[in-house]
Amino acid sequence: MATLRRLRETPQHFLSCVMSSFHDPRPRHRHFVETHYYNYKVSFLIPECALLPKELKSLVTELGPYYLVKNLPLHEFITPEFINTFVKKGKLILSLDKDTYEETGLEGHPSKYSGRKSMRFIVSVDLMELSFNLNSKKYKRTSWSFKEKKPLKFNFLFAWHNTGAAESSLMSYFSNYHIQEHQPRVSGSSLGELPCPVLQSDYIAGLPGVLCGAPELFEWLGAVCSNVDQNNEPHNFISTYCCPQPNTALAKAYLCSITGFLLPEKICLLLERLRHYFDEPKLAPWLTLSVHSFADSPVAWREKEHGFHKGGEHIYNFVIFNNQDYWLQLAVGANDDCFL
Repeated sequence: MATLRRLRETPQHFLSCVMSSFHDPRPRHRHFVETHYYNYKVSFLIPECALLPKELKSLVTELGPYYLVKNLPLHEFITPEFINTFVKKGKLILSLDKDTYEETGLEGHPSKYSGRKSMRFIVSVDLMELSFNLNSKKYKRTSWSFKEKKPLKFNFLFAWHNTGAAESSLMSYFSNYHIQEHQPRVSGSSLGELPCPVLQSDYIAGLPGVLCGAPELFEWLGAVCSNVDQNNEPHNFISTYCCPQPNTALAKAYLCSITGFLLPEKICLLLERLRHYFDEPKLAPWLTLSVHSFADSPVAWREKEHGFHKGGEHIYNFVIFNNQDYWLQLAVGANDDCFL
């Protein structure tokens, strides 16, 4: 019964908000985006815009490709060939249940979110350290574990930030396995007569009766991206949500979503392109860029552990104002280290 009660409880979540400027002499936005590695969905909303601008359209169509390799043995990641070809720096991070962890025979540590009775463990393998000494005890033990002790196989998604070598080498390198190339899926829609919160860049907390704040904007944006009716009509049994006050009506807005395995380097390019949208005068006072990570990713930012708990959400959102100020919003579950 206690377990059932816990399942019925609404999962905890946290929303952090900061404001800054792209003109800040020590900007943080790029590092924030670059260290959020596993992204599956990016959405941006441009008020007072009916069609995707040409300069954004060309970038949106060039965010891929990514690859799916099925039944790939884990030991492939520690071969010298793989490390020398694809790995510049980094770790192999495994989030394992208790039984699998014990069967691997590797050293790790309990998940910080597994409670008093540890049922999940984290194993980190420094790939570069292994590659420098293939005769070390650590390399031999890791190789023995992956090949003989517990020869694990998984389906993996790969995306590679190409810095010179041919992109096709991923296809050729894994040609002995079942590998598929995918392109991100792009969808766009033009919205009309959209109620919209009134914002001002230097009032992130809002001003009662005058301006909406970051939390109200975040909730409203979720409703827009989910195509939720905001009329709050009495006969609507699906949603009672309505746009926060004070608000204004947008004659038009453009919403674009890209879904796939999206690299942070590509998202950095999109963020830069979006902030330069205001280089020429526009009717829109601001626009937004939202990024969703995979719910079951073993890490969130950098190498900070991500716990699924009940929802697994970790989302960040930029509100980019036409004066180059921005709000950065971070929404995570209870089992995450907040980066802001």
